[in-house]
Amino acid sequence: MNSHFFSRKAVLLVVLLVSLAGCQEKQTAPQKTDSQPAESTSTESPPAESTPSATNPGEKAKIAVIVSTLNNPWFVVLTDAAKARIEELGHEATIFDSQSDTAKETSHFEDLIAAGYKAVLFNCTDADGSIANVRRAKEAGIPVFCIDREINATDAATSQILSDSYSGCAALGEYFVSVVGETGKWVELMGTSGDNNTWNRSKGFHSVVDRFEGLKMVAQQSGEFDQGKALEVMETILQANPEIDAVFCANDVMAMGAYQAIVAADRQDEIKVFGFDGADDVVRLIREGKAQATCMQFPKLMARQAAEFADEYLRKGRRDFPQKIPVDVELVTPDNVDDYADFGLKED
Repeated sequence: MNSHFFSRKAVLLVVLLVSLAGCQEKQTAPQKTDSQPAESTSTESPPAESTPSATNPGEKAKIAVIVSTLNNPWFVVLTDAAKARIEELGHEATIFDSQSDTAKETSHFEDLIAAGYKAVLFNCTDADGSIANVRRAKEAGIPVFCIDREINATDAATSQILSDSYSGCAALGEYFVSVVGETGKWVELMGTSGDNNTWNRSKGFHSVVDRFEGLKMVAQQSGEFDQGKALEVMETILQANPEIDAVFCANDVMAMGAYQAIVAADRQDEIKVFGFDGADDVVRLIREGKAQATCMQFPKLMARQAAEFADEYLRKGRRDFPQKIPVDVELVTPDNVDDYADFGLKED
């Protein structure tokens, strides 16, 4: 298998080409079905917001960055990159941490609307539960640019920039089979039920691994995208299953929790660990031969693009943003791990 599932140039090209594209064929909001991934690649533009004309070229705007949680290094990188790019573009940035609580997220939206913020870069807590908050901002004339996590509506956010989790985990599944083999017992730790990334990653992985009847999934539980929860869940699974060959985790924070449980049970020599995100800790484990693979997302790329879209909306009056922009991920294995660092390629 090619050590780079997608090249860095491909990642940048996708964002550039799609961001310049006009309206595509209309596509409905993604559905969680067994026949297709929840994450759509539609580039339909939503109806134009009833907002005032563009601000003056030199005018500084207040832009909010609302993140689902800062209790995860990946989201810290995403948020810091967004804030830095907003400020580079001459605006003011304020970070709001929803702490994985939709009620706190709602409060943030109420506050920023009252405080006169002009745009929102948004990482949602729930694909369905967050729709009302985005619509509330739109009604107030405030554009919302979703990053990494999507909402299940195509008429609310101005644009959504999303990792192609389904395809990335299909590639991870192929590598999983090449490493584990076509027979064995494995475990899946899933994320939160309200995040479409949970379903996209699971379905992408299963689209490959389920073709091999000799690969038996002996446990599938939610680790809620949390290291402590994943540690607890994996400990229980290990007690019930004396023979496990591998664990697939829907993010790298959970992969670290699973790995801690495996080491505590002294089973690190028998259980292979696969994650998703490209977190430094798991990249290091791969480099040290203690984990097998992860999928590298590009949080800095997505955050910067969202900040630039907000600037174009406010200063140039642009309104023709594609509704969804899929950003490719890259498979990280022992063969190419030295190319990566700090949640991206070393050259970033």
